[in-house]
Amino acid sequence: MNRLILLLSFFIVISSCGHGQTEKKAPITPGAYQTGDYLSLIKDKKVALVVNQTSMVGTSHLVDTLLSLRVNLKKVFAPEHGFRGDADAGETVKSGVDVKTNLPIVSLYGDNKKPTASQLVDVDVIIFDIQDVGTRFYTYISTMHYMMEACAENNKLMIILDRPNPNGMYVDGPVLKPAYQSFVGMHPIPVLHGLTVGELAKMINGEGWLKNKIQCDITVIPVKNYSHKNHYSLPVKPSPNLPNDLSIKMYPSLCLFEGTVISVGRGTYKPFQQIGHPDFKDMPHSFTPKSIEGMAKNPRYEGQQCHGIDFSQVDFNGGFSLTYLIDFYQKYEGKDFFTNYFNKLAGTGELKEQIQQGLSEPEIRQSWAGELGAYKKTRKKYLLYEDFE
Repeated sequence: MNRLILLLSFFIVISSCGHGQTEKKAPITPGAYQTGDYLSLIKDKKVALVVNQTSMVGTSHLVDTLLSLRVNLKKVFAPEHGFRGDADAGETVKSGVDVKTNLPIVSLYGDNKKPTASQLVDVDVIIFDIQDVGTRFYTYISTMHYMMEACAENNKLMIILDRPNPNGMYVDGPVLKPAYQSFVGMHPIPVLHGLTVGELAKMINGEGWLKNKIQCDITVIPVKNYSHKNHYSLPVKPSPNLPNDLSIKMYPSLCLFEGTVISVGRGTYKPFQQIGHPDFKDMPHSFTPKSIEGMAKNPRYEGQQCHGIDFSQVDFNGGFSLTYLIDFYQKYEGKDFFTNYFNKLAGTGELKEQIQQGLSEPEIRQSWAGELGAYKKTRKKYLLYEDFE
């Protein structure tokens, strides 16, 4: 009898182990997919969208999805890189009409970064659905800020269809100081802020960062089955020069090179996956930038061979690193390594001075540890998802 009980127990354990091995995790589902959670909010309303090429619901664009559901779409507001995501970084995005749907396209990049009252007068609700990559200088969150401000001033509801943050498991870097506020850094947050756009919108409201501390009426449709511990591979490239997981992982650390004389690989098919300079001829990796339609027009060092590092050959786990910035500064022999753009990206004037003074990365990190610790405490108040810690 005892032997029979032992055998039965053994088979139960084996069966339960097998079940655990085949059990699948529930898929991460962005807010845009959950039409049942927000259609009631836009029923019989005049709706505008803040979207781009990342605003997909499966294989259908959100615009097409909502039109098929007979939502009354009035217009599309387009961020940097445009509605179709093919404009170069910094290139003026033009307003116009979408050929496929005949919807008016209103640019929010260029002179018109904040919607005017007249651009919102024929709209009841604004839906924001854009994939972010979790860095302070990625301008989609600046577009969200200005849209929140315009909605608050004109009494419009804003619905944010949340999406995962592919760098959402990191909070790191110097915290922006008010004197360095710009379109590539509007909030006192670190380089890697560790929030989804929905969580950041809650923080912008909660911390009173809109003009005159006004509050935007927001509804966040959260991501299902998402945690800040999750790795998330983007199904659509978020901008022309972030084409894959490696570029998105390297972007927080390499974007600061945009404020230096170093090329980040724009004008190649591996942007933000390699860095180099024409003078570094003793380095083993090389690339030659050229104009590529839809990715880079007239890139830095066009037609010149650059020498440096290929990050597909480097073991880098992600997060924020100053290692390569410090190394390349020390390797460069000229005094013009930094451009005027660097401090805007860094969000502070201290980082450049610290590198010039020869401080080590641990010493530099110690200088921002207090502000970063305070930010982490504030961040906790606005989390919608399980944290990585």
